Amino acid sequence: MNYKTPGVYVEEIAKFPPSVAQVETAIPAFIGYSDKGPKNEPTRISSMLEYETVFGKAKSEAFNITINDGSVEADVVLSPFKMYYAMQMYFANGGGPCYIVSVGEKVIGFPLQVDIAELKKGLDTLEKEDEPTLIVFPDAEALGSDVYGIYGFALNQAELLKDRFVIMDVVGDNATAIADFRRNVGAGPSGERLKYGAAYYPKLETVLSYNYDEKQVKVTIVQASFAAGDEDATYLSDLKLNNSDLYNQAKKVIESKRVVLVPSSAMAGVYAKVDSTSGVWKAPANVGLNYVVAPTVKISHEDQKALNIDPEAGKSINAIRTFTGKGTLVWGARTLDGNSNEWKYVSVRRFFNMVEESVKKATERFVFEPNTANTWIRVQTMIENFLNQQWQDGALAGSKPEEAYYVSVGLNKTMSAQDILEGKMNIEIGMAAVRPAEFIVLRFSHKLQES
Repeated sequence: MNYKTPGVYVEEIAKFPPSVAQVETAIPAFIGYSDKGPKNEPTRISSMLEYETVFGKAKSEAFNITINDGSVEADVVLSPFKMYYAMQMYFANGGGPCYIVSVGEKVIGFPLQVDIAELKKGLDTLEKEDEPTLIVFPDAEALGSDVYGIYGFALNQAELLKDRFVIMDVVGDNATAIADFRRNVGAGPSGERLKYGAAYYPKLETVLSYNYDEKQVKVTIVQASFAAGDEDATYLSDLKLNNSDLYNQAKKVIESKRVVLVPSSAMAGVYAKVDSTSGVWKAPANVGLNYVVAPTVKISHEDQKALNIDPEAGKSINAIRTFTGKGTLVWGARTLDGNSNEWKYVSVRRFFNMVEESVKKATERFVFEPNTANTWIRVQTMIENFLNQQWQDGALAGSKPEEAYYVSVGLNKTMSAQDILEGKMNIEIGMAAVRPAEFIVLRFSHKLQES
């Protein structure tokens, strides 16, 4: 300070180095159609109640009930809009704060259609948001073959920003769907984007029931004593007043029709749960799914071989399987870049995303600081303290810190004199990220009797 006036002056001297604050790791953005709410405006919510307040509920499905001699049957024409049910699955499986990008209100008439151009527009608005780290498309299943296009756009955004990850679904329940997914979801112009996404299979039968409006559920009662084709048509709301027994039977049949969903929304919840209870470095696998009756396809040990390892394209697909006594478990932890030793696992890719984004934000304070040894030491110490905490938490392998990570910055280390003249400060960071024990091999042998 430049002292000119007599008096007592107080100076505070900083003794602690600056620190790196860890960014959030599981803030998904759900892009799709809603009942109401702002269009193409990423909106942060933290509960199912908040979603209902801002974006409404599910569209009423078109149920038709036929009652013939006390036998009740239900037929339904389902809409392609699944956002509301997806949010139920997300929060039931451990989800927390998230973003909703509504690309429009659900169409009331027919045909009910999901438009790739509208989803792409919603995805583009997300590019301006810094906080989201996961991308999910609950309605993408209805796109048919266009689903691969929207997944490609999302992977491009994740590769460009390097701070988010795409959770994808294999659309369909057969081997053809798997082959189509692998053939159409490519590595992109750079050949590097597959490490920013993971795919899951198959779809899930949930405990959720479809939403319906009693005033819109048509009920046809066929009396055995009537002539063939003689019918008495009404609606479920009328039946409630006229015949409570048939009304209760009809409601029971309607509610027995369970919602079938692609697994991405439930997996977003699993990611959030694992991140909060263990850490982003823990693989989001061997975790039970809530609100799930069973996968729509039963996958065996042999079936999963072709899913987990793809010798040709290297595109791994994570299976969701049912095990006796354990329920429905996530039984895969690979990115789409399944043949890469560096980026094979979801947990490794997402951990690097977290560290890169955290360190990037922390070092922004040093922009325009003197590019000298004093600044380099402060930056190095700051990053080393952060990585040391990650090592202590179990995110990095190694019995000693020097085996787990290194940070290098300085003249003739990471920078030349020319770099300094050009205002560049190059920092090199190396980390030994832990990897999941995907294959546990137990070796047994006979021991010979010795006495």
